[in-house]
Amino acid sequence: MNRINELFNRKQHDILSLYFCAGSPTLESTASIVKTLELKGIDMIEIGIPFSDPMADGVVIQEAATQALRNGMTLRKLFEQLKDIRREVNMPLILMGYLNPIMQYGFEHFCQSCQACGIDGIIIPDLPFKDYQEEYRPIAERYDLRIIMLITPETSEERIREIDQHTDGFIYMVSSAATTGAQKNFDEQKQAYFKRIENMKLHNPRMIGFGISNKQTYEAAASHASGCIIGSKFITLLNEEQGDAAKAADRLKSLLEQ
Repeated sequence: MNRINELFNRKQHDILSLYFCAGSPTLESTASIVKTLELKGIDMIEIGIPFSDPMADGVVIQEAATQALRNGMTLRKLFEQLKDIRREVNMPLILMGYLNPIMQYGFEHFCQSCQACGIDGIIIPDLPFKDYQEEYRPIAERYDLRIIMLITPETSEERIREIDQHTDGFIYMVSSAATTGAQKNFDEQKQAYFKRIENMKLHNPRMIGFGISNKQTYEAAASHASGCIIGSKFITLLNEEQGDAAKAADRLKSLLEQ
């Protein structure tokens, strides 16, 4: 069974997934961050593929991607760094990146490299759902990769149900129609969106991301989904701790509890 499916079968609530950008803060830090986060009890990790024009990302992730590119990170380098990761890491691993660098690499070649490293899923924010259905899904399934689709407060119920019907893994609920970045709280409108999707009783589990940075936002999201995805706040803490993922993870967990 794919590790993503196994995780959600085993654990229905309070799943914590962290995002960081490969090659940042240092070129060679990617594998060590992954290993450390598993030891810290994180449930799942999204590894960002740096791109020069990350349209869905806020300032923190943009700066991390810029730093990674300056450090020399490439997809080929990332796969080299992850080639032995399954000797020490058992949690689900997801690559998140934009279509352009993946297409430059070659989509089937990308899927082959993911399978060779033990990657379980991929998130491509700018992949149109129609193209996913017609071209990308059959190839990804050949390599047992889950393509995770995103929904927002503006996504229609019809489209949400279509995504739910034709994907397997989890649905990434973007908390608001904005770029990534920490928020102090989620207003009533956002919480109404969480409840609305929860009441749809979808087949796939849901993870909520974008803006989660403290106990208030974490609890508001986690109470209406299987768990939360935290990126910008973790990257900020990782930078403050000069790349020490253990200290950054401890500080993040403390923030979610206070």
